Amino acid sequence: MKTPCALDVIPSPPYGESMAKRFPFPVGKLPPDVLGALLENTTSHPRLIVGPQVGEDAAVIDMGDRYLVAKSDPITFVEHHIGRYAVHVNANDVACMGATPLWFLMTLLLPEGRADEAMVSRIWQEVGDACDDLGVTLCGGHTEITSGLEFPILSGHMLGEVSKENLIRGADAQADDLILLTRAIPVEGTAILADAKYDDLKSILDVEILENAKRYLESPGISVVAQALAAAGTGSVHAMHDPTEGGLATGVHEMARAAGLGAIVEESRIPISLEGGEICKALDINPLGVITSGALLLAVPAEGEETVQEALTATGAMGVRIGKFCSPESGVMIRRDEKIFPLQRFDADEISKVL
Repeated sequence: MKTPCALDVIPSPPYGESMAKRFPFPVGKLPPDVLGALLENTTSHPRLIVGPQVGEDAAVIDMGDRYLVAKSDPITFVEHHIGRYAVHVNANDVACMGATPLWFLMTLLLPEGRADEAMVSRIWQEVGDACDDLGVTLCGGHTEITSGLEFPILSGHMLGEVSKENLIRGADAQADDLILLTRAIPVEGTAILADAKYDDLKSILDVEILENAKRYLESPGISVVAQALAAAGTGSVHAMHDPTEGGLATGVHEMARAAGLGAIVEESRIPISLEGGEICKALDINPLGVITSGALLLAVPAEGEETVQEALTATGAMGVRIGKFCSPESGVMIRRDEKIFPLQRFDADEISKVL
């Protein structure tokens, strides 16, 4: 019998309870209870293996001898490097299902009064370079000049394939699975904040820290495709998740919800990068709630930990154990200074406070 991993604590409230009946919604993801209620009314199809669900990274469609994995995600926080972000963020979620990203479509909305050939060419080049990096083909989409926008918005759509026996689902995490993290956090958020708030931060922080942070887009990079596919190839991974908006904390919540589990995270074991930590401290935001594409979360049985860690190390990533999944009645918790507290969920990403 599986036992709870957090005892004698007050369980965290039901998912989304703190957001219920709260209008207007803040910038960021819809509250999970609201989104969950909306998804209950969607229709299904006999070939739809994984449909729209809170906590699942992509849709999965039965194509006969294999599964087609489909993902759609917009880039809204940034303008610089928007093409690179769009390709990698969508490819990450496809790879988290164990699938190889293959085809990319984009809907590019350009701001009236600002869009010109230079802007379009720059974004197009970014998309093309990112697709080349991953061996992905740009196969379609739509572009237009849109009134009412201050900056471009790029909604990406990635398609990939996986053999039926190798599909990995968020719902398949199990109680007592270890939670592994592959990179120090926050990755993507560090690059975004260093670029967007550079002038404000250079009077507070060493310029070398800011310059290093701006390079996080390339090093360590926001792609988790190589990590995810290497880990999936071991056959020892139950679930994977790319924590985007809402950061690591929200990513753990989403994984737990998808699998109907609780979780306990050890704060002392979470690696926080020097640059990311300094920037978050200077801006008075919580690094656990900052968008962190590039740092993969995995649910791994204890007996598979070493094998998965070896596969991750071969890609240049880590496999740091930061906690474990447990019985749902334990809630989603964090251990801090030998005490256990509910782990905060960030439906509004912390960077929305400063951007």
